Amino acid sequence: MEPQLATSSPQSTPALPSSEELQAELLDIPEPPDMPPAVTPPGYEDALAGAVKYVRAKRGGDLVGIILVGSGARRAVTAHSDIDLIALVKGPADGQEMIRVGDRLVDIRYGEHKTVAEDLAYSPRLAPLLRKGRILFDHEETAAQLIAKAAQRFRQGPPPAGIHERIRLKAECLHWLGKVEDLRDKPNTAQYLLQLFFEDCVTAFFRTRGLWFTAPVDTLRFLASRDPALGELASQFLSAGTLHDRLTAGRRFADLLFRDLRLPPRVDGGGPSRRSNAASRLHRRPGVLPSVLQSVWTATDRLRLAQPQIPHTGNHQRG
Repeated sequence: MEPQLATSSPQSTPALPSSEELQAELLDIPEPPDMPPAVTPPGYEDALAGAVKYVRAKRGGDLVGIILVGSGARRAVTAHSDIDLIALVKGPADGQEMIRVGDRLVDIRYGEHKTVAEDLAYSPRLAPLLRKGRILFDHEETAAQLIAKAAQRFRQGPPPAGIHERIRLKAECLHWLGKVEDLRDKPNTAQYLLQLFFEDCVTAFFRTRGLWFTAPVDTLRFLASRDPALGELASQFLSAGTLHDRLTAGRRFADLLFRDLRLPPRVDGGGPSRRSNAASRLHRRPGVLPSVLQSVWTATDRLRLAQPQIPHTGNHQRG
């Protein structure tokens, strides 16, 4: 069977989902009344066709599928959106490649198609990314079958976070707050560390609540829809005008997010340490905790499919 462009074979191409279906995991939240409907910028489809032509020419008979993901698949393209493609191949994958078609950046992630299918069982990001995919090229319905499998995997929920991962997530977030407290006299550095703290907290929110990751542009809206109190604290944190106000909002955010999780256990059997005394003096804020094991290498890491939407836990080296 000769490879065909998905758009030319209605039998092998599932109907494109509606915008409502693509956002099914989001609870209804009224949008601002003056928000205009999304309109695909001129030239986007031409750039998309050029990118597909490039990938097909490069991989030849090794290519079995091309799937558009990200904002293009969600029908949320803006003037500065790039084109995110997953190229499924039979042979060794080339990792990631960045090219330009006209003024549009194209991010191409290559993956061996059987490995990508297997990784669906383990990755907390791959299923929600692929289930919204738009097939641009398909050989023997490889891409269509992968999207169907991703949709099925999505309905089962993300891989659960065990107790050790939950404790680690809490420890890493509290570690950042402790470092910020230590560096109050260096406000620029403290503000930077607070940003890392918030990124890790967002990851912890999805993992500890058993939720699939969303696109970055949907993250705050999704968080507020699932936990309005956390959403309000996130808004206070991001809009705070001073280091003191931002740190205060961060403490409250962490307290609420991790209220049901214990701290890592002490194993030395001794009395209160200098660090635990410092945490006691700080009273309402989390104390300084050492970093523990880095996060497990996921399928998404191998493919680099995690849209940089939500920073992956463990990418920041602890100080």
